[in-house]
Amino acid sequence: MAIPPLPASYERAVDELFARQPQRMVPDLDRITLLLELLGRPDQAMPAIQLTGTNGKTSTSALITALLTGLDLTAGTYTSPHLQDARERIRLAGEPLSREAFGERYAEISPYLGEVDLRSRDRVTFFEALTALAFAEFADAPVDVGVVEVGLGGRWDATNHARGEVAVIGPIGLDHLILGSTPAEIAEEKAGIIKEGATVVSAAQTPEVAAVLRAHADRQQARLLLADEDFGVTDRSLAVGGQVVSLQGVTGTVEDVLLPLHGVHQADNAALALAAVEGLLGFAGGLDGDLVREALAQARVPGRLELVGRGEEQAPVLLDGAHNPPGATALARALADEFSPRNRVLVLGVLDDKDVEGVVQALAPVADHLVATAPDSGRAAPAERIRKALEGDDVTVEVAQDVEDALVRASGVAAAEDLVVVTGSLYTVGEARGALGLPPA
Repeated sequence: MAIPPLPASYERAVDELFARQPQRMVPDLDRITLLLELLGRPDQAMPAIQLTGTNGKTSTSALITALLTGLDLTAGTYTSPHLQDARERIRLAGEPLSREAFGERYAEISPYLGEVDLRSRDRVTFFEALTALAFAEFADAPVDVGVVEVGLGGRWDATNHARGEVAVIGPIGLDHLILGSTPAEIAEEKAGIIKEGATVVSAAQTPEVAAVLRAHADRQQARLLLADEDFGVTDRSLAVGGQVVSLQGVTGTVEDVLLPLHGVHQADNAALALAAVEGLLGFAGGLDGDLVREALAQARVPGRLELVGRGEEQAPVLLDGAHNPPGATALARALADEFSPRNRVLVLGVLDDKDVEGVVQALAPVADHLVATAPDSGRAAPAERIRKALEGDDVTVEVAQDVEDALVRASGVAAAEDLVVVTGSLYTVGEARGALGLPPA
């Protein structure tokens, strides 16, 4: 017998979901499995492209969604974390759920959350509940394809019940050390998303990581495709508002693609996205070049090298959620190659469980002035830790009490011909977007 839903309320949904944030990681699939079974297995209602990796998952998800939309396929896209509003995580055809739809869907699944709580040692977590909500929404829409981003790792992630006909694996490096102390160990966990008979589309990896992925693919009788071997970027040049790239897919080449995103890493993500969609379609001929160009020209990824103008008298702001040394290195490269301000003023807020010192050292060479701060999170690193990490570098540093204060201080230092860069965490970027008056992404 179906459990009757509770009255719908978006505010209540958000409050109750966030009350489920765990204080520790719970590495099993017991609660999400039971929850999805009670809901009638909505995760099995649609084929899915599932994404993991250390960096680039959300950007690649957005690019895949753009391509699917160009093919007249409705994508249900699930990503994390959000910048300003939890609804950003669950999108239909690229658009976030309405407040009404979010509240109604939560009200529908809420009694089942309580049922699983009663049957389990641990309560259903925030991410598990939101994952079930997303699958239920996608199944009822219905969507043609799920584009599902792993929250953490892969093997034990709540999203791993998705029908992952295609597994996309971005660059793998050190980030969440709970997953392992070497990239190869972390790859073992992330390769857990590879399903039997799947197509695996991977970014370029170190030999050790590639060997792990190949072993998992072989065990699952899956086809492994590697960037720079089976597909990739064949040409790239800078353009106003982004770059022009030529992409070698698995089934053909698409030249002169205007990609409205900055950074060589976004070109690599576009190649991943193209190969993933080719894999979903079964490599039945190449995608039409005009369709690919038109679709990728529509791609937007807020908070990833997102440039915000503020008029002629104020320095523009670049928002980028680089939160680990590889991400910070990619940001530093983009700042050096694609932006030429007089000075770069960085606002930096990092979470305490990240490699704060590694992030700082990657960004120090491209910073003329730095404002250290902390986002509004219990996981935030103290701003003083960031300041200490810069001791000995030729960068002036000041400390701000919060992100809004840091933006004010940075804007006071920066002239119109300078650039303010907000980075270190998507939490920091999200708060900056709010302080700048930008609507939810």
